[in-house]
Amino acid sequence: MAQLYFKYGTMNSGKSIEILKVAHNYEEQGKPVLLMTSSLDTRAGVGTVASRIGMKAEAIAIDEDMSVFDYVNSLPAKPFCVLIDEAQFLNKKHVYDFARVVDELNVPVMAFGLKNDFRNELFEGSKYLLLLADKIEEIKTICWYCSKKATMVIRTIDGKPVYEGEQLQIGGNETYIPVCRKHYFKPEI
Repeated sequence: MAQLYFKYGTMNSGKSIEILKVAHNYEEQGKPVLLMTSSLDTRAGVGTVASRIGMKAEAIAIDEDMSVFDYVNSLPAKPFCVLIDEAQFLNKKHVYDFARVVDELNVPVMAFGLKNDFRNELFEGSKYLLLLADKIEEIKTICWYCSKKATMVIRTIDGKPVYEGEQLQIGGNETYIPVCRKHYFKPEI
């Protein structure tokens, strides 16, 4: 029976490399997957899943108005699995559509993304994935400043921590730092 999985982690936890690894493992066994990502993530180009270590793959870009259920249902051959990168950028309808893909089409869906933003608030996609996922798994990494598990991210501008502002600002190492709770409230910047 298919399930909806949500695998979350902070920045630099290896979410994109994990999704590329899963895709490779399926495809190496001759089992095609549908790789998708948010159109909001433009770091490596729209419709590209890319890891910081240089691996990348083309993906279907999910825009705000896309009916992902209709898209998957219209494919001539159902994929063995749907893999979604940057799942935090999904909206409520997308997440409910992916739950329908699991329940009605019996296709497993694995969503990878951030849980919370730099203000320590849930992203919309993450909120609904936490509510609807059959299985939830944390992808762990360590705090930038100590050896504790990182559970939050700090946004920096010109090297200074920022706790207010727009939720969506696409960045990388230069903008976001994974930290533990202690260093979220008292960063060593």
